[in-house]
Amino acid sequence: MRSRRSLPVLAALAAGLLALTGCSSTIPPATGETADRSASGLDLGEGWTWTPQGAPLDLGVTHTQSSLDGHDPAEANARGEAVLRESAVWQNVHLMGFGTLSPEPAPGQYDWSTLDERMALVQRTGARTVLTACCAPDWMKGGVAGQTDWTRLEVAPLPQDFQAYADLVAQTVQRYPQIERVVVWNELKGFFDLRKNRWDHEGYTALYNAVYTAVKAVRPDVAVGGPYPVMISLPPDDPNASTTLTGSWGAIDQRILDALEYWDANKLGADFLAVDGGTAQRGGTISGRLDDAAVKFSDVTRFLRTRTTLPIWWTEFYSEVPEDTTGAADSQASAASTLASVAAFARSGASVALLWGPQGSSLEYSALWTDATEAGGGQPTPLTRAWGWLVPRLAAGTVELGAAQDAPLIAFRAPDGSALLVNVSDQEVPVEGQEPLAPYAIGLRDTPRP
Repeated sequence: MRSRRSLPVLAALAAGLLALTGCSSTIPPATGETADRSASGLDLGEGWTWTPQGAPLDLGVTHTQSSLDGHDPAEANARGEAVLRESAVWQNVHLMGFGTLSPEPAPGQYDWSTLDERMALVQRTGARTVLTACCAPDWMKGGVAGQTDWTRLEVAPLPQDFQAYADLVAQTVQRYPQIERVVVWNELKGFFDLRKNRWDHEGYTALYNAVYTAVKAVRPDVAVGGPYPVMISLPPDDPNASTTLTGSWGAIDQRILDALEYWDANKLGADFLAVDGGTAQRGGTISGRLDDAAVKFSDVTRFLRTRTTLPIWWTEFYSEVPEDTTGAADSQASAASTLASVAAFARSGASVALLWGPQGSSLEYSALWTDATEAGGGQPTPLTRAWGWLVPRLAAGTVELGAAQDAPLIAFRAPDGSALLVNVSDQEVPVEGQEPLAPYAIGLRDTPRP
């Protein structure tokens, strides 16, 4: 993760979006009724290229540090939950950290309180449950039993405690029958070998196999996957750049591909392959059209699908905006960039994409509702309505993905002819008889154009 930090329902969300844009009456908002009217004025036939989804795509969210918690203002939480009910096939909860306390602070001593709260939220809002088996209690990594040093959250358990950790995960899936999927660990945290200048894929795979075996022993119905590395983009001339997986966006770090290959060859079993990544090169930014940057997600997904028959899960994804553009929970550009990434996943046959941090925070990426720790929070963002429209349609696998040949526009089209259009540039797009589509505009066309 980065450190920087039904129709009536949709109609209500749309009204909230208009208020959030903060635009005057003389400047058309980039999301909302004006954008919808302009989208309805576009011809989606001539000048467009359309391709079907590569596979059904489930959209979901990963809860992070603050996410509709019980100590937050009740009205803000209620608004946020209304959004969440429309926003996820899957909701992902971490075993420890990112909003949950240590479930076993000392050997045999358990505290399930925060996990109970998060699991109840998932059930209350009607989603399916993913558990990310990360991170580990301090006593499993050389710390003091009964204490938690949160500065060491990303330290991996010691090899001699891999089985203790696996047993804890097995207890967790028994305690919460709602859990259907387990992702083993997160971004290979604590498994980089500085001496060898590569990932300790042997150590990670040993932990993975211990967890896989323990979970399948008590809940064989639970799907287990990994290894959840960051698909880091490098400049092609970087000494660690792959010569196999490259594109206009750069090259994947070969050390990641080596870790994936080792895990795949030595795992005891897997039900899905989990990865994450962002659209920019390490330490860099993007420029130009948002969909050009998002091509990375298509390229990586297609590459992985040539190496495995397992479903591809993007357990985190980060959709950057150009350097001179603001990225944030309420950023129109961030919302448009996120939708460009979703289109890339859908084109290339990814099975799941999870939005990291659905609640607005200091992160410079899209969210689905504003910060519910504040009394006025829990409000929709520029992404909310579009994301909610996509969730059931992409899951059905029947959406067409469109790209305009002579304009910076992409679109999602449902079988009934309704469509979602996105301006993936910082330029206005003229629309005959309507206001132009503003930079990074998002427009929903509920009925087909006559």
